[in-house]
Amino acid sequence: MATYDSTSAYYTTGYSQFYLDTMTNRAIPKQSDDRLMQINQTYQYRPDLLALDLYDTPTLWWVFYQRNPNTLTKPPLDFKAGVQIYLPKISTLRGVLGF
Repeated sequence: MATYDSTSAYYTTGYSQFYLDTMTNRAIPKQSDDRLMQINQTYQYRPDLLALDLYDTPTLWWVFYQRNPNTLTKPPLDFKAGVQIYLPKISTLRGVLGF
């Protein structure tokens, strides 16, 4: 547990570190019908929102990092406006991930 100075606004927050889950790398194959998109301000630092809009679930945010490993390497800090990424279709994800 982190400790803060008693004058800090965070002194009584009870901060503790947590994680979502262990990341297991899963290859998302390149397809000729992948769409190229430039990240806009709406999705800056929010791959979960883009996943929600594209795939109806925010939990597939990691797909963008698996599909664009040379462009995206530091989630979510490099998910910035102006960066171009490839977006796999939901049908590709269903085939690869089996859902």
